[in-house]
Amino acid sequence: MKKYKIAIDVSPLSDGNSIRGVGYYTKNLVDSLQKEITSNPDYQDFSIELVTHNSKLKTDFDLIHYPYFDPFFLTLPLTKTPFIVTVHDLIPIEYGKLFPIGIKGQIKWQIQKFKLNFSKYILTPTHTAKYSIHNILNYPKDRIFTTYEAANPQFKKITDPKLLNSVKNKYKLSDKFILFVGDLNTNKNIPRLAQACSKINIPLIIAGSSATKIVPNHPWTKDINWVQAHQSKYLKSLGFVSDDDLPVLYNLATIYCQPSIAEGFGLPLLEAMQCGIPTCFSKQTSLAEVSDYSGLSFDPYSVDDIAKKLNILLTDKNLRQDLIKKGYARAKTFSWKLCALNTLAVYRLCQLDGKK
Repeated sequence: MKKYKIAIDVSPLSDGNSIRGVGYYTKNLVDSLQKEITSNPDYQDFSIELVTHNSKLKTDFDLIHYPYFDPFFLTLPLTKTPFIVTVHDLIPIEYGKLFPIGIKGQIKWQIQKFKLNFSKYILTPTHTAKYSIHNILNYPKDRIFTTYEAANPQFKKITDPKLLNSVKNKYKLSDKFILFVGDLNTNKNIPRLAQACSKINIPLIIAGSSATKIVPNHPWTKDINWVQAHQSKYLKSLGFVSDDDLPVLYNLATIYCQPSIAEGFGLPLLEAMQCGIPTCFSKQTSLAEVSDYSGLSFDPYSVDDIAKKLNILLTDKNLRQDLIKKGYARAKTFSWKLCALNTLAVYRLCQLDGKK
């Protein structure tokens, strides 16, 4: 049987993206794809080889998959081999006022955009991101496929009191707090969330290494500087939290809140849902798509609305329990197996296209 040879560029596993969402996606997708092509009879004719951006690609590959895209770095080489690209989002382009890029950034974006239009298909993690990509690139909607990501199974309900108390004491946490996990890019909208938490007298706990990094004064890092300058009893940054502690931290939280102005997917929201924590999030992003009515949404530009929705979740016990159940059920619909199967279906389309 002649194999359909697929190369996957796994550069994100060995560069700065290895501890970010792109690295997480690449690792889990590759692991799940390799399981499927060895166990699923529908894909026995596929072979997958892992390559890196700097390696010399063989000329006999039938398809190359780039599981990442950066608008401002030349990550897409010119190649005659058919290729597909996973574009997680184009937030810095869509919200250019938040992310000024200068002349060099503009030039690189034009080059990357030009190359991206040669992609056979584009994969993206949500329908929200799909339509954003279409609007920005004018890339055909019927060639953009949504392949939902998934959270790690380690994010689950934890009831062990010793473990919960140990992590609570380690980070000196109060009995009630709002949790945010992730980077502090400008689109994350953390200053408004912090102001809302202060307004209703409940601490905001931030988990993630970016909150404690020393960064220059720059439009892209202004929220990091803001958070560092406003540490108080209502705002506390934990910095990096280990993989062992993070699921426990979710379980200790009273509410998980994602106030982003824009998101491509929003993995921490899904992690919180798996942990059985009620969620509150921005209504105008992919977060509403991921949640599917299993949390409370708010206007991300309104501190008053954020505070109002958080306060509702803090005080309405019946609503909390209802949303916890809905969130847990919704989280079960996401899996890396499904992501892999949807990705393999796009590979198959490329194979069929090559036979026309």
